[in-house]
Amino acid sequence: MVNVEIHATSHVGRVRRGNEDNYLLLNISQSKAWTSSQDDGEFVIESQNFPVDENGVILAVSDGMGGALAGEVASKMAVESVCQKMLGSVEDDATLTPENANHQLIGGLYNATVYANHMIHEQGRSDPQFQGMGATFTGIGITPKAVDIIQVGDSRAYLIRNGKIYQVTKDQSLVQQLIDAQQISPEEAETHTLKNVILQALGAQNEIYPVSARTQPHKNDIFLLCSDGLSNKVNAAGLQRIVLENFDQLEHACADLVREANERGGEDNITVVIAKFVGEDLPEAEGEDVKLELIDLGGIHDTADQDTAEIP
Repeated sequence: MVNVEIHATSHVGRVRRGNEDNYLLLNISQSKAWTSSQDDGEFVIESQNFPVDENGVILAVSDGMGGALAGEVASKMAVESVCQKMLGSVEDDATLTPENANHQLIGGLYNATVYANHMIHEQGRSDPQFQGMGATFTGIGITPKAVDIIQVGDSRAYLIRNGKIYQVTKDQSLVQQLIDAQQISPEEAETHTLKNVILQALGAQNEIYPVSARTQPHKNDIFLLCSDGLSNKVNAAGLQRIVLENFDQLEHACADLVREANERGGEDNITVVIAKFVGEDLPEAEGEDVKLELIDLGGIHDTADQDTAEIP
């Protein structure tokens, strides 16, 4: 048996008037989902504990953009569209062949992300007040044998294993592109004037290219998903320290991470999802580096004027 202990929260921060972030916790077998529904003045930590089966569990964060109302709408549409599509895919995939079952969850999550892009983009085109809105989407799909990662934008996923922290997503941003081209250093990127320019967002354009990867879960692995309202304020070492200090009470880690980001300015909304893996069926982590396998599920999708029922 594999269980995942989950804690999630989304906070408006100290400067913004509204919260444009959202998160998703989805237990597919139980057809139950949780998103951030708290009022801006509240601070609520959602805690759940799921047994993980082959249908899987989805966790995600989404950071909206395009103005206060539009950003909030975009991130809400992102998590709700993915949730709707994933719950529908359980019925669609009832006759999956054994050879396709290995990628059932990530395939469904990939298609759901493409679907969300279409829905947000169409809403932006049809309603002038939402024109140009978009949302990041960083999600993981969990089965007993794999953790699959999907990435659009610059929200992040980290893995804490054996006391070390690894960033398992790569920002789809202009400064990351400059780092990859060796034009600036990672240190210079932290204060670069174009730091907030991202290259992909759900709904911001009709074309979308979600990046997906896979890693194997181990006992006591902790995955941390967050919007840049946290990662821009607390570096990887700080995230690692706070999580490990609260290893047995990870809801306290959620609270401390939000508090730390706010104490350092809190200019942006702050969203964090923490998931801890436990269970006798999980292998022990023995100090090896994290191995990520890129999964090729397709190229760029043009979702403009497309029947969403026909998205591949």
